[in-house]
Amino acid sequence: MSSNYSVTLLGPAPWGFRLQGGKDFSMPLTISRLTDGGKAAKGGIGIGDMVLSIDGIATEGMNHLEAQNKIKSCSGNLSLKLQ
Repeated sequence: MSSNYSVTLLGPAPWGFRLQGGKDFSMPLTISRLTDGGKAAKGGIGIGDMVLSIDGIATEGMNHLEAQNKIKSCSGNLSLKLQ
């Protein structure tokens, strides 16, 4: 099993990643795409990494739109816990 890690991306958006999955897709939230040279790629985030929390809020039970809205509502930095 992979270990968990935390990343804080310095705002503002764009963050340089795309999500897939969510409760409504019966899949964990994962990183599906990275922008070359983007904040997420520079922060060490990898494609396929599971998003465990967004700004300290657990993503378990979160649907795709809720996760997107949580990320969009971040003012300043974005803190993610991933696996």
